[in-house]
This record gives sequence, C-alpha cells and structure tokens, in this order.
Amino acid sequence: MADQKLIAVIPGDGIGPEVIAQATRVLDFYRTQRGLPLDLWQLDLGADRYLRDGTTYPPEVRDRIAREASAVLLGALGDPRVPGLEHARDILFGLRFGLDLYANVRPVRALGDALVPLRGRGAKDVDMVIFRENTEGIYVGMGGQFKRGTRDEVAINEDVNTRKGVERLIRAGFEYARAHRKTRVHMADKSNAMKHAHELWYRVFFEVAKDYPGIEAKHVYVDAMCLYMIQDPSQFQVVVTCNLFGDIVTDLGAALQGGLGMAASANVHPRVARCCEEVHGAARVAMFEPVHGSAPPLAGKDVANPLASVLTVGMMLAHLGWPEEERRLEAIVARAVTEKKCTRDVGGELGTRAVGDWVLGELARAF
Repeated sequence: MADQKLIAVIPGDGIGPEVIAQATRVLDFYRTQRGLPLDLWQLDLGADRYLRDGTTYPPEVRDRIAREASAVLLGALGDPRVPGLEHARDILFGLRFGLDLYANVRPVRALGDALVPLRGRGAKDVDMVIFRENTEGIYVGMGGQFKRGTRDEVAINEDVNTRKGVERLIRAGFEYARAHRKTRVHMADKSNAMKHAHELWYRVFFEVAKDYPGIEAKHVYVDAMCLYMIQDPSQFQVVVTCNLFGDIVTDLGAALQGGLGMAASANVHPRVARCCEEVHGAARVAMFEPVHGSAPPLAGKDVANPLASVLTVGMMLAHLGWPEEERRLEAIVARAVTEKKCTRDVGGELGTRAVGDWVLGELARAF
C-alpha cells in the first residue's frame, strides 16, 4: 500500500523486550482489528545480538530505516554483560544523531492524583512538555583524557552548542506552545556559570520569543527549576533546555507523574520556519521510546510497568496522523491507574503481561 507505515521495532535489553512486547500488541491491534496501515519490522538488535556476533547497528538496517521507515519503537538499552555499552551507544546515537532527531519531547503529565508525590498537589498541577535538545551539548562525545591512570590525569568533555541547533529546538518549543494553545514557555540554562555556551541559549531564546508575541517567555536557571518543579509544578507548561539538563529535569518530572514507568517520549525532527533549510522537505523518521532504563534485575520477573510503552505508542500514532488514538490510549492508561489494573509501582498488583491484557481488552471495548 502506498500509505503503509513501516515501524522498526527494537526491543532492547533487560525489561525492554517485556514492555515493548505489550506496546507491539497494541500496534498489532490497530493493524489487524482497526485496519491502520502499519507494517511492523521486528529487529534482532541489542546486547544478546552483540554478544552473539558483535553486531550493533548494521549499515543495511540504518539505511532502510532512513529510507523506508516512518517510525522506530525502541526499548531500553543496557546490559551488565556489555560494560562499555558499545551496542547501546551505536544504536541509540545512530538513531538520534544519524537521523538528526534534534528534539526529545517528553510529556510530564500525571494521569491520576495518587501518582503525584507532592503534598497538596494533584494531577491538575502536573501537565508540562519538556523539549530537550538531542543532538548537541555534552553528549556528542568530544574530548579526551591525558595522562590516564596517573595522579596528573586530565579528562575533558566538550559542550557543543550551535546557533542552528539552539534556535531550532527553542523554536520547536514555541511552535508546540502555539499549536496547543499554551501561554508560557520556560527556558532552563546555567548562563550565570556557563558564560559562553548558555549565553547563546539565553540570547537566542528571547530573540525567538519575539516571533511569538502571544506567548510569555520566561528564563530560569536549571537548579532553580528543579526547586520550583517540586514547590509548584503547575507554573510550567512548555520547557526548552539543553541535552544534559533535559536529561536531568525530565527524570525529575517523571517522579511527579508516577515514576519512570509512566514516562513516554518522542525523538523527532520538527520542521520549523526561519532556521531550518528543510522546512518543505520530506517527512523525517521519528523514534519513540519509554524513558525508563533496562533494569536488568527486574528482567524476566513480569513486574515491569508497560504503561509508559503504551503511552509511547500513543505518541507515535499521533505523530503518524491519528491523534485521537493518543487520547484514547491515554484515557485507558488513566483508568488502569484509577482502577488499579496496573503494576505495583503505581498502586496495582498485576504483572506486565496482565496489564497488557487489560489494555487490549479496553481497546477492544472502545470500538
């Protein structure tokens, strides 16, 4: 079919295959029961494959994803049998950097009052979206070590920030705010300490804000933001920040929404005006992943929370053109928490597979 959507599925390591299996069941339901034009491409990549034959992210897989896929569904990566994380780095960075998925979009939304650990706060207070720059910053791997292993050792990591990279991420946040009728965008940095790199963020943020006169632009130092998120998370609607700080504040945000087992994410390349040449180019592949780690001690015990992977599928379906299915899946997940049809970390007693069974049952009844 001309409009067929190829979804590359990489289950990952640890609990990754268990939760991605439930996400895949949801996608398969939409494919077989609802007739959505989805083609699921299961890939044997991860620690097991690497230990078996040294394969990490083969060029032929990379090229087909870039050429044919509409999206990638990725499970958590990381296995103690591969202490250097060679396979994880090649796969994850191969997707993020290789496909130029510069915006890591993480909704921080509590789907039930009981999930919010703050006294006097409830679900209505936790509803923000964080845009984390995904292809620059400290994670590019530039730097080195000198006199390694000696008392005079020097270790350097370079923090890379380009005008284009900073502007397009900030503009993507403002575009999202405008499209979703949000009234405020925060930018979190450390421009008081990182004089050169984050002065660029500060300056570009307020320059871009001039193009969005109906949206309030607010600057906050990232350490203060962590405090404010605990004191009053309701003040945040859309947040833009760099790669490292985005990694940190989104995990803090996950704590406000019930833990990492409830946290979904998208890695995308929004086509925004004024700073990107490919505004009118072809649609980019996007990558979707629940943000929790591989948690090797929990693997194989049927205790991992699959709801983040279900919410991640919702984000994927919205990205592919079915936003109503994201809303449907989010409502089902909210009921799972309210009715305690969930795993122990969010108040239930079910196992991973049983939660998936319940979600599929609710989906079947929804149509």
